[in-house]
Amino acid sequence: MDTNHTDATTADTPTTEAPTTDSRTWFITGSSRGFGRTLARAALEAGHRVAATARRPEQLGSLADEFGDLVRPIALDVTDPAAARAAVAEAHAHFGRIDVLVNNAGYANVAPIETADDADFRAQFETNFWGVYNVTKAALPLLREQRGGLVVQFSSVGGRVGGSPGIASYQAAKFAIDGFSRSLRAETAPFGVKVLVVEPSGFRTDWSGSSMTVHDVPADYEETVGATNSRLRQGEAGSAGDPERAAGILVRMAGRRDVPDHLPLGVNAVEYSLAHGRRLLADDTRWREVARSADFAEAYPVAFPPDREE
Repeated sequence: MDTNHTDATTADTPTTEAPTTDSRTWFITGSSRGFGRTLARAALEAGHRVAATARRPEQLGSLADEFGDLVRPIALDVTDPAAARAAVAEAHAHFGRIDVLVNNAGYANVAPIETADDADFRAQFETNFWGVYNVTKAALPLLREQRGGLVVQFSSVGGRVGGSPGIASYQAAKFAIDGFSRSLRAETAPFGVKVLVVEPSGFRTDWSGSSMTVHDVPADYEETVGATNSRLRQGEAGSAGDPERAAGILVRMAGRRDVPDHLPLGVNAVEYSLAHGRRLLADDTRWREVARSADFAEAYPVAFPPDREE
């Protein structure tokens, strides 16, 4: 990589011309570590430009040293709407456009719903959902005006399947991201904007590391939340997912015209999602006559299916 490369789309000479298929401008939140850092590096190594954001942009110095003008470190607290608008404006002024917006910033703390600290539960949701809202909304005028772009929302297989004890705030936010993204997709499709919800399973990042507070739990929740605690305290070292492979997949995906609405990443994400889909289909099929009978024009009442033995 030529670290002395000077991008033609600098703050002095911005352009809104569509990029070539080999060169795009990325805006990535949470770029200081984890998936965000790996994805930023993968995009840069592929020759793309990256507006890499973090609460502490000095943590991005090594990327700037290595990739020069291809990377623009930007300070961003995603929970601050004004900061989101300023960061997007800075990236646009420097590079001239944003082709791929990646909402990656997020974290989880572990506690039972019953004993969780209310302020902590809300704070997680502020980052994990409202951060996505703030950054997406800030970028939408640019994406609309340039008539295209890809929005990549980092969710989780838990945002598809759910039900993980101890991380209710995190998973609720991921479900909210999916609902938000479905509406976003419908609203922006006429502008040529695509929306991809990424749903990883376990990857070897520091997701359960220094940014996570793993609380002790009452004895009654030891079987459920306690099991999550024990698993997370073992760290991500044994996780099956390779973040570099995932980043490579996403960099390649960004160059496609045909992008899926959802992308489970990792074997567990794929298998859990498929199994969940089959369960939903089976339940809907089993109860469809009862459900249909709620409409005026349908037969009523109808027999319920037999109770299953527990």
